[in-house]
Amino acid sequence: GAEELELLERLLGLPGGNKYGVQGERKVPVLQTNNGPGLTGLMTIAAHLVRQARKEQLLGSSAEEKAVVQQWLEYRVTRVNGDPSKEDARTILKDLNMHLEDKVYLAGNIFTLADILMYYGLHHIMVDLTVQEKEKYLNVSRWFNHIQHYPGVRQHLSDVVFIKNRLYTNAH
Repeated sequence: GAEELELLERLLGLPGGNKYGVQGERKVPVLQTNNGPGLTGLMTIAAHLVRQARKEQLLGSSAEEKAVVQQWLEYRVTRVNGDPSKEDARTILKDLNMHLEDKVYLAGNIFTLADILMYYGLHHIMVDLTVQEKEKYLNVSRWFNHIQHYPGVRQHLSDVVFIKNRLYTNAH
Protein backbone atom coordinates (compact mmCIF):
# COMPACT_ATOMS: atom_id res chain seq x y z
CA GLY A 1 0.00 0.00 0.00
CA ALA A 2 2.60 2.56 1.06
CA GLU A 3 4.82 1.81 -1.93
CA GLU A 4 1.88 2.23 -4.31
CA LEU A 5 1.04 5.57 -2.72
CA GLU A 6 4.63 6.75 -3.25
CA LEU A 7 4.39 5.67 -6.92
CA LEU A 8 1.09 7.55 -7.19
CA GLU A 9 2.65 10.68 -5.63
CA ARG A 10 5.41 10.67 -8.24
CA LEU A 11 2.95 10.00 -11.07
CA LEU A 12 0.83 12.95 -9.92
CA GLY A 13 3.90 15.17 -9.72
CA LEU A 14 3.51 15.78 -5.98
CA PRO A 15 6.63 16.76 -4.02
CA GLY A 16 6.50 13.55 -1.97
CA GLY A 17 7.90 13.46 1.53
CA ASN A 18 4.62 12.15 2.96
CA LYS A 19 5.08 9.74 5.82
CA TYR A 20 3.17 6.50 5.33
CA GLY A 21 2.69 3.83 7.91
CA VAL A 22 0.58 0.71 8.11
CA GLN A 23 -1.82 -0.45 10.76
CA GLY A 24 -3.29 -3.77 11.78
CA GLU A 25 -2.55 -7.19 10.39
CA ARG A 26 -4.13 -6.29 7.05
CA LYS A 27 -1.43 -3.60 6.77
CA VAL A 28 -3.85 -0.79 5.96
CA PRO A 29 -1.88 2.27 4.79
CA VAL A 30 -1.97 5.36 6.98
CA LEU A 31 -0.89 8.86 6.00
CA GLN A 32 0.31 11.08 8.81
CA THR A 33 -0.86 14.62 8.13
CA ASN A 34 0.63 17.68 9.80
CA ASN A 35 -2.70 18.93 11.03
CA GLY A 36 -5.03 16.64 12.86
CA PRO A 37 -5.63 12.92 12.53
CA GLY A 38 -4.00 10.85 9.83
CA LEU A 39 -5.83 9.43 6.85
CA THR A 40 -6.41 5.69 6.72
CA GLY A 41 -6.95 3.36 3.77
CA LEU A 42 -5.53 3.10 0.26
CA MET A 43 -8.58 4.63 -1.47
CA THR A 44 -8.97 7.52 0.96
CA ILE A 45 -5.30 8.47 0.77
CA ALA A 46 -5.13 7.98 -3.01
CA ALA A 47 -8.18 10.21 -3.58
CA HIS A 48 -6.66 12.80 -1.22
CA LEU A 49 -3.40 12.80 -3.24
CA VAL A 50 -5.35 13.19 -6.50
CA ARG A 51 -7.19 16.22 -5.08
CA GLN A 52 -3.94 17.63 -3.69
CA ALA A 53 -2.45 17.40 -7.19
CA ARG A 54 -5.58 19.09 -8.60
CA LYS A 55 -6.18 16.16 -10.95
CA GLU A 56 -9.80 15.47 -9.97
CA GLN A 57 -10.53 14.19 -13.49
CA LEU A 58 -8.76 10.98 -12.35
CA LEU A 59 -11.72 10.38 -10.03
CA GLY A 60 -14.18 10.56 -12.97
CA SER A 61 -16.06 13.53 -14.38
CA SER A 62 -19.73 12.54 -14.46
CA ALA A 63 -21.60 11.10 -11.47
CA GLU A 64 -21.69 7.74 -13.22
CA GLU A 65 -17.95 7.75 -13.97
CA LYS A 66 -17.20 8.68 -10.36
CA ALA A 67 -19.32 5.75 -9.18
CA VAL A 68 -17.59 3.33 -11.57
CA VAL A 69 -14.16 4.56 -10.46
CA GLN A 70 -15.23 4.13 -6.82
CA GLN A 71 -16.55 0.65 -7.58
CA TRP A 72 -13.22 -0.48 -9.07
CA LEU A 73 -11.25 1.09 -6.25
CA GLU A 74 -13.37 -0.87 -3.78
CA TYR A 75 -12.87 -4.03 -5.84
CA ARG A 76 -9.15 -3.34 -5.76
CA VAL A 77 -9.10 -3.09 -1.96
CA THR A 78 -11.51 -5.94 -1.19
CA ARG A 79 -10.40 -8.45 -3.85
CA VAL A 80 -6.89 -7.68 -5.05
CA ASN A 81 -5.18 -6.49 -1.87
CA GLY A 82 -3.01 -8.83 0.13
CA ASP A 83 -1.72 -11.79 -1.80
CA PRO A 84 -4.62 -13.43 -3.64
CA SER A 85 -4.38 -17.21 -4.10
CA LYS A 86 -3.93 -18.59 -7.63
CA GLU A 87 -7.65 -19.35 -7.66
CA ASP A 88 -8.61 -15.81 -6.55
CA ALA A 89 -6.19 -14.30 -9.05
CA ARG A 90 -7.89 -16.29 -11.83
CA THR A 91 -11.32 -15.03 -10.74
CA ILE A 92 -10.04 -11.44 -10.64
CA LEU A 93 -8.55 -11.77 -14.14
CA LYS A 94 -11.77 -13.36 -15.42
CA ASP A 95 -13.89 -10.53 -13.93
CA LEU A 96 -11.64 -7.87 -15.40
CA ASN A 97 -11.40 -9.62 -18.75
CA MET A 98 -15.19 -9.59 -19.11
CA HIS A 99 -15.47 -5.99 -17.93
CA LEU A 100 -12.77 -4.76 -20.33
CA GLU A 101 -14.26 -6.53 -23.35
CA ASP A 102 -15.68 -3.31 -24.80
CA LYS A 103 -13.68 -0.73 -22.86
CA VAL A 104 -10.31 0.95 -23.13
CA TYR A 105 -10.13 1.75 -19.40
CA LEU A 106 -11.91 0.44 -16.31
CA ALA A 107 -14.26 3.46 -16.25
CA GLY A 108 -14.92 3.31 -20.00
CA ASN A 109 -13.07 5.76 -22.21
CA ILE A 110 -11.14 7.75 -19.62
CA PHE A 111 -7.97 6.97 -17.72
CA THR A 112 -8.67 7.16 -13.97
CA LEU A 113 -7.24 6.41 -10.55
CA ALA A 114 -8.93 2.99 -10.81
CA ASP A 115 -6.64 2.08 -13.74
CA ILE A 116 -3.55 3.28 -11.88
CA LEU A 117 -4.23 1.43 -8.62
CA MET A 118 -5.52 -1.70 -10.34
CA TYR A 119 -2.33 -1.73 -12.44
CA TYR A 120 -0.18 -1.47 -9.31
CA GLY A 121 -2.26 -4.11 -7.55
CA LEU A 122 -2.12 -6.58 -10.44
CA HIS A 123 1.52 -6.04 -11.43
CA HIS A 124 2.87 -8.93 -9.31
CA ILE A 125 0.17 -11.24 -10.72
CA MET A 126 0.75 -10.26 -14.36
CA VAL A 127 4.52 -10.66 -14.05
CA ASP A 128 4.04 -14.34 -13.23
CA LEU A 129 1.57 -15.22 -16.01
CA THR A 130 2.67 -17.48 -18.83
CA VAL A 131 2.20 -16.40 -22.45
CA GLN A 132 -0.79 -18.78 -22.68
CA GLU A 133 -2.42 -17.24 -19.60
CA LYS A 134 -1.88 -13.73 -20.95
CA GLU A 135 -3.57 -14.82 -24.20
CA LYS A 136 -6.46 -16.32 -22.22
CA TYR A 137 -7.07 -12.93 -20.58
CA LEU A 138 -6.59 -10.94 -23.77
CA ASN A 139 -8.62 -7.89 -22.69
CA VAL A 140 -6.75 -7.66 -19.39
CA SER A 141 -3.44 -8.04 -21.23
CA ARG A 142 -4.36 -5.32 -23.72
CA TRP A 143 -5.46 -2.98 -20.91
CA PHE A 144 -2.45 -3.77 -18.71
CA ASN A 145 0.01 -3.23 -21.55
CA HIS A 146 -1.70 0.07 -22.39
CA ILE A 147 -1.55 1.26 -18.76
CA GLN A 148 2.08 0.25 -18.24
CA HIS A 149 3.02 2.45 -21.21
CA TYR A 150 0.94 5.37 -19.97
CA PRO A 151 3.39 8.20 -19.21
CA GLY A 152 4.66 8.03 -15.64
CA VAL A 153 2.70 5.00 -14.48
CA ARG A 154 5.21 2.13 -14.53
CA GLN A 155 8.20 3.94 -12.99
CA HIS A 156 10.63 1.34 -11.57
CA LEU A 157 8.23 -1.61 -11.91
CA SER A 158 9.35 -4.26 -14.37
CA ASP A 159 7.95 -4.11 -17.88
CA VAL A 160 5.57 -7.03 -18.43
CA VAL A 161 6.16 -8.43 -21.89
CA PHE A 162 3.24 -9.41 -24.11
CA ILE A 163 4.27 -11.35 -27.17
CA LYS A 164 2.18 -10.56 -30.19
CA ASN A 165 2.29 -13.52 -32.52
CA ARG A 166 2.13 -12.07 -36.03
CA LEU A 167 2.62 -15.34 -37.90
CA TYR A 168 -1.02 -15.84 -38.70
CA THR A 169 -2.21 -12.32 -39.28
CA ASN A 170 -2.54 -11.02 -42.79
CA ALA A 171 -1.06 -7.64 -41.93
CA HIS A 172 1.32 -7.53 -44.89
